[in-house]
Amino acid sequence: MTFYDELVWRGLIKDVSSEDLKDKLNAGGMTFYIGTDPTGDSLHIGHFSSFLMSKRLKDAGHHPILLVGGATGQIGDPKPTTERPMITKEQVQHNFDCLKKQAEDLFGFEVVNNLDWSKDLNFIDWLRDYGKYFNINYMLSKDIIKRRLDEGITFTEFSYMIMQAMDFYYLHENKGCNLQVAGQDQWGNITAGIELIRKKTGDEAYGFTMPLLTKSDGTKFGKSEGNAIWLDREKTSPYEMYQFFINSEDSKVIDYLKYLTFLSKEEIEALEESNKNEPYLRKAHKALAKEVITFIHGADAYEEAVSISEKLFSGDIKSMTYEQVKQCFNGVPSIDVTEDEQILNVLVKAGAASSNREARQFVKGGSVLVNGEKVTDEKFVVSKDNAFGGKVTVIRRGKKKYFVINHI
Repeated sequence: MTFYDELVWRGLIKDVSSEDLKDKLNAGGMTFYIGTDPTGDSLHIGHFSSFLMSKRLKDAGHHPILLVGGATGQIGDPKPTTERPMITKEQVQHNFDCLKKQAEDLFGFEVVNNLDWSKDLNFIDWLRDYGKYFNINYMLSKDIIKRRLDEGITFTEFSYMIMQAMDFYYLHENKGCNLQVAGQDQWGNITAGIELIRKKTGDEAYGFTMPLLTKSDGTKFGKSEGNAIWLDREKTSPYEMYQFFINSEDSKVIDYLKYLTFLSKEEIEALEESNKNEPYLRKAHKALAKEVITFIHGADAYEEAVSISEKLFSGDIKSMTYEQVKQCFNGVPSIDVTEDEQILNVLVKAGAASSNREARQFVKGGSVLVNGEKVTDEKFVVSKDNAFGGKVTVIRRGKKKYFVINHI
């Protein structure tokens, strides 16, 4: 396959600005940019899907620029239904610093900030140098704008398209950038930039979009939807990421392998066969988890995630380290305690039992484990001396209900 054919096979091409782009992508040598706004302090798996394209293009002989929008992040890209809440300039700067470091650590490519060329532009110059090139009817025809007309859209949001077009123009003029790549929801902004470059310079620029990474019901993996898988391991641990990919929907796992990994067509097709004929082995899911986690966090993090999963499945909690326990039980119901307490009181406080009487029944019945050890003595004391790292005790009631006790 040619490079372009591979992108099509992987499902990574949605919209293309020109038929000429196919040959240009195959030939290499284009300078391109992919961007995101710093609306949060970490990239998530949706960003990762898009930013992986920068490596694919780099490997095909193109020259990447990653843009983190310190200017556009202060404005906010129009959402389909409602206006985004504005965040403070200080928060935008903090988020920019975090995302810049993540992008550099993951990909090693140049990262630019559109605030650098936007912050000193005054309003009159903005109108004269950019605003006059945008026809209102043209802007109203863009899908994201049309969808907001009934609910209403502010001039600030309406102007976002011009700001993103300015970015493309600036990078074209100052860094020789002639290609923009983004998710499919950015098509209107990309074509606006192509038009601005054509009108101001006479040059032809190009763009293409990628389908958004979604679940089978069509919802995105983003923070707005409340189901983000973060690249920051403090927000989503490698173990949690492992569990997410291992439990991916069978109907989507092959798409994820195409989007999120560099496995070959032959390797992915073999995994697709396994997914159809022997789904219980979950070979495709395991390959997906291994490839993504290793790329983002390294081989050691992947191996530890597998180890934690195996220990939890076998009930071997007692052999875990404190760091493994933190990863494994992040998000589990928890309480803070300041002193040692008897098991019955702890079960009630943690919500594992509704009363001391019920707690006693659970203990006497052998359904309570503390740090992986069965407890049948109702006078047993939950102590920080026996906690993981002297900080955390894990209580299991029954087969699957876990509770965390933080010793503070």
